[in-house]
Amino acid sequence: MKHFKHMTGPYILWSAAFIVIPFLLIILYAFTDGGLSLMDASFSLDSFQEIIDPLYVTVFSRSFQVGLITTALCFLLGYPMAYMITKFDEKVQPILILFTTIPMWINLLLRTYAWISILSDNGIFNMLLGKLGLAPVSIMYTGISVNIGLVCNFLPFMILPIYTSLSKMDPALLEAAYDLGANKLQAFTRVVFKYSLPGVLNGVILTFLMAISAFVIPKLLGGGQYTLLGNLIENQFISVGNWNFGSAISFILAVVILFTISFLKRIDPDDED
Repeated sequence: MKHFKHMTGPYILWSAAFIVIPFLLIILYAFTDGGLSLMDASFSLDSFQEIIDPLYVTVFSRSFQVGLITTALCFLLGYPMAYMITKFDEKVQPILILFTTIPMWINLLLRTYAWISILSDNGIFNMLLGKLGLAPVSIMYTGISVNIGLVCNFLPFMILPIYTSLSKMDPALLEAAYDLGANKLQAFTRVVFKYSLPGVLNGVILTFLMAISAFVIPKLLGGGQYTLLGNLIENQFISVGNWNFGSAISFILAVVILFTISFLKRIDPDDED
């Protein structure tokens, strides 16, 4: 028991220093109006009332829309990829997972700048269109470029949880389904997909939460013209200096994240007693 407490001590200190204390500061700034000085702060809900402004409501709406689109695209691309990986030999699967995670080893900024060189008006994509005799298209600084960047950066976070769930499935379950008269579609929907549901839910939650809170990708691929929640929070803390309003937005985002995780635990069959 003493050895266990000794091992958890550093983790508790780390959590307090980098999770609990910063979150408490966000709450203090969100519910006060004293500017950067908490000594002169007083309780206020002005920051939350400011969020009702149509401009900020649009940012919230756009962020959730982008999050849903990104999540849907990651699911449509990620599920077949995860399913196909499980069909390979067990010795080959780790290599395929390695190829899936290799892009995550590269810095996020470098990956995003690479997409700028691909999608820009004089980039690789339009060069290929020109070689095919097609007219160039303007993709950069639009919602399309932002969604492409988000999908390509967050796709591994959808693939890995789904693959983990599918790799644990006993092949005998499919054989039993076929023996009971199920066709391929019925076997997939009632056995494979149902068994992979915990991984799907984890992938959906991870992808959605990262998409609505991202700020580097929308800033670079959106050219500052496509503001999402992450960009709004960054702007309030760094450029405007309105920490109270930035904290209020961060607090709302944190509440959304907590409720989403709670919802996941309620519908995840692996969490049932």
